[in-house]
Amino acid sequence: MRSRAIPVTLVLCIALASGGWLMERGLRGAGSSVAGARLFDQVSTLVREGYVDSLSQAQVYRKSVDGLLLELHDPHSVFLDSLRLRSLTESTTGRYAGVGIQMDLRDGWITVVAPLPGSPAEHAGIQTGDRVVEIEGKGTSGWTSDEASKALRGEPGTSVRLVLERPGVVDRIPMRVERQQIRVSSARYAQLLGGGVGYVDFAIFSESSADELRASIDSLRQKGMTSLVLDLRGNPGGLLDQGVEVAELFLDPGQRVVSTRGRSGNATHEYTDGAPQPWPEMPVVALVDHGSASASEIVAGALQDQDRAAIVGVTSYGKGSAQSLFPLPPTGALKLTTAKWFTPLGRSIDRPQQDDDADDAQDEPKETPRQRLRTPSGRVVFGGGGITPDVVVEDTARPPAERAFELALGKDITKFRDALAAYALELKARGAVLTRDFLVTPAMRAELFARLAKRGVQIDRGTYDRAESLVARVLGAQIARYTFGPHAEIARGLRTDRSVAIALGLLNGVHSPRELLDRAATRQEQQRADSAASARKK
Repeated sequence: MRSRAIPVTLVLCIALASGGWLMERGLRGAGSSVAGARLFDQVSTLVREGYVDSLSQAQVYRKSVDGLLLELHDPHSVFLDSLRLRSLTESTTGRYAGVGIQMDLRDGWITVVAPLPGSPAEHAGIQTGDRVVEIEGKGTSGWTSDEASKALRGEPGTSVRLVLERPGVVDRIPMRVERQQIRVSSARYAQLLGGGVGYVDFAIFSESSADELRASIDSLRQKGMTSLVLDLRGNPGGLLDQGVEVAELFLDPGQRVVSTRGRSGNATHEYTDGAPQPWPEMPVVALVDHGSASASEIVAGALQDQDRAAIVGVTSYGKGSAQSLFPLPPTGALKLTTAKWFTPLGRSIDRPQQDDDADDAQDEPKETPRQRLRTPSGRVVFGGGGITPDVVVEDTARPPAERAFELALGKDITKFRDALAAYALELKARGAVLTRDFLVTPAMRAELFARLAKRGVQIDRGTYDRAESLVARVLGAQIARYTFGPHAEIARGLRTDRSVAIALGLLNGVHSPRELLDRAATRQEQQRADSAASARKK
């Protein structure tokens, strides 16, 4: 992959530094290349000398790079400056140097959602609900999350001075926290849901994701787990090799995981499982949604094609390409699409990009027929446009009362969120909520309404009361988060999660992957029959 792409990248850099593109001569032939290089030099010179706002030569070159990548019509091929490169590196390695705080903005202040387990913040005694009011002697009122993150991070072994405000504590709390390497886990949450069903919320594919997932599953199996719900919803992907290794945890030797095809020989590769799976009889349901992309889709596609898991949810994002990273010091790096990837059955799940330059903007987009293939057991799967679940969780319309409430809030939605957090923190300070199974009472909802009025949020009481279920749900989530931590918030949300409920129904009483797939097929046929009956009524 790199043998061809790196020289091309170096040529590009040398050409830019010399002020022209004449190095193209000899690469593709003199005619069109020289004409194109001359055109670029002419246009860039005119822009530098005559454009209404002055631009340096360096700015023209940088804008040319951005324009070239933009014209590829590929949102995944981008130039990364040093800050964006650092962010990408942190997400793919799962590591950064800092204090280990998961934070949010509430009432204009940095508020701690939770200290990461084992982090310097946890060891220093920082708690959920703490407000960080000073960092290195500077007040943080009005700071953005990015500003706070930048101030809290630094070299391992250095320290940062903080001042905290804590619900229920009168005096401010000063402390000094030493920065360390922070390891962010891919498996954010792992828990038994009952009936021998385990649940793992899998957030991203970083460099140790497969090991982390295996450890989470082994831990749950020691507690009695016999079947698994693997939640890939909202998982944007990450490292391709980790997607392969995660899929291999559920496949047998010789089974294909994924294949990649690109212009260079190194970009074309077939990944085949080489080791026995550790839990061959464990039924698995994988949850996907529109936010499941890239490596998440590699896993879902492999398990679906190989008849290893039932896929539940809504159609995934549809990112069927692989990118390579080419460092371009000292400015940053080029993230460039160098290959397409295909599921074991040869499906490309890439979602076609909308053509913004269509001649007739009034034309309706044409529906492209999707490729239909069959798995070894005869199940039908589809290519193009993402991973289509075996059991689709239909998008349900929001209740009219909830939509009316959200419309009434309008631009005051931020005040509503701030009021939720402030009330939840006050309840924590008073010790008013003692168990994780607490109920949101009418008195709590009434108190929240009064607090909204004090913040200047004008909303009809009837509209508010008719949205009782929504208010109770979001207030309960915030109370759980700030009183017991984010895991309690996740556990509370799972109780009303439709996809999780369907997964539990599929897994209830099944003892093998084959039984699970048969049950999913029955559910799928019922969905099709219901859809056809509904269409006939219309």
